[in-house]
Amino acid sequence: MQRWPAEDIWEAVAPLLPGFTVEVLPEIDSTSSELMRRIRAGRPEPTLLVAERQTAGRGRMGRPWQGDAGSSLAMSLALPLAPRDWSGLSLAVGVAVVGALHPALQLKWPNDVWFEDRKLAGILIETVAGGSERHAIVGIGLNIAPRDGDGLSTPPAALAELQPGWDAGQALRAIALPLVQTIQRFEAEGFAPFRAAFEARDLLKGRPLRLSDGTEGVGDGVDPDGALRVQTAQGLQRISSSEVSVRPVKA
Repeated sequence: MQRWPAEDIWEAVAPLLPGFTVEVLPEIDSTSSELMRRIRAGRPEPTLLVAERQTAGRGRMGRPWQGDAGSSLAMSLALPLAPRDWSGLSLAVGVAVVGALHPALQLKWPNDVWFEDRKLAGILIETVAGGSERHAIVGIGLNIAPRDGDGLSTPPAALAELQPGWDAGQALRAIALPLVQTIQRFEAEGFAPFRAAFEARDLLKGRPLRLSDGTEGVGDGVDPDGALRVQTAQGLQRISSSEVSVRPVKA
């Protein structure tokens, strides 16, 4: 049976987030959707919500992300946030996740964690108004055990390859506090303090890339605001739209 370190996480995070709660549900459609519903219903307290099984999880551009009990970690964190500039938040969150999990992990702009050219985790940032404040909902889906890659555009990786013996509870424990600390620093200072750490894990830098709009070029890191830089035949292009998908070109 899965054990969840909810009390330990609460004790670590509550001093940083007054009113903070941790909740684990056996099953939900989407942890992010549930937190959005709660905020819109007048329940805006900072919450870390975990689902043992997620039936309608979603990633960027509406892609589905399914999570089964024991084989994945499906979590979302909701908290009030008022940064001067929201640009780069998903990149900063990625820095927190890889830093908490393993040195071999890389970050694929703008919101994926990869290992050996396979996807380990996805990050989805959404915002919602609640009362007089804006709230960020940070959703993370992480493969714990190996999974079938049929039907997936990118082969999946699993944390078990890097941290044998870790379960979803241990991954949650590792991520929770650094995630909150990172988001709060981002609120105060923006993406700039995280840029060097992102580039140290940047999967796309120096690699041939193909964008969903047909553009081809070579990754050239990210700007201080988190925009992707791509050197193309027409010159340097900055990609900031989350509607553009980027893939490394396979040799």
